[in-house]
Amino acid sequence: MKIASLQVQINDSETAADRMKKVDAQLDHLHGYDFILLPEIWMTGYNTFNRYMEEAEPLDGAFAAHYAKKAKTLHAYLFAGSFVEKSGGQYYNTSLLFNREGERIAAYRKIHLFTYGSEEGELLTRGTDPVTVETEFGKVGLATCYDLRFPEQFRKALDRGAKMFLVTSAWPLARLEHWKLFNAARAVENQCYLVSCNCVGNNQGVILGGHSRVVDPWGNVLATGDETESIVTAAFDLSMVDQIREDFPQLKHRVPIN
Repeated sequence: MKIASLQVQINDSETAADRMKKVDAQLDHLHGYDFILLPEIWMTGYNTFNRYMEEAEPLDGAFAAHYAKKAKTLHAYLFAGSFVEKSGGQYYNTSLLFNREGERIAAYRKIHLFTYGSEEGELLTRGTDPVTVETEFGKVGLATCYDLRFPEQFRKALDRGAKMFLVTSAWPLARLEHWKLFNAARAVENQCYLVSCNCVGNNQGVILGGHSRVVDPWGNVLATGDETESIVTAAFDLSMVDQIREDFPQLKHRVPIN
């Protein structure tokens, strides 16, 4: 399985249309990949809170329709990152996963909204349930940025059969070491592959951390970005998860603690 994580640069001078045009041009070079990832609220800019309401769309709006077509054109599973979803007078940080035919197979509303120096928790409504979805390679679990700090969400996805986690993010450079730690920890403790996609650049004075990662179930970093706009790629066999879990059966040794 070939995977590509598109580490998008965010700056405050671009419009959403400008950024989509730039990202589409980069995606057009990614034919032949099985999974492609984009980062969190990349079209608007995660920290551009004053544009959240203005640029919010319904689940079946223009953003979703556009990247459904792009997934079909690329013949890839496209984790299109997240956007601000408007639904029934409420707003969510929602990420979308499309299959090779351009069908939306999952929509995940971010559960853990960030409130430390962020307006996300004031403007948006949190999701209520982790999302896992079946693909031709195995079941994957979806997560967004701050979710990485909450291992119980990933454990729930594991219990629902996940063998790989896809994480969309706008994690800041100021907490880069935490980012690296949690990427590895969530993979190791659940014996899953983890693929993350983070932004880079300067968004409303916040320097974004980059270092999108591909981590195997042993915690080995198979590929990583830096702090510049780039495409992080890797190839691995997701079926190896079963062998790793059999060789080192830590998950069978779990003891329920009430």
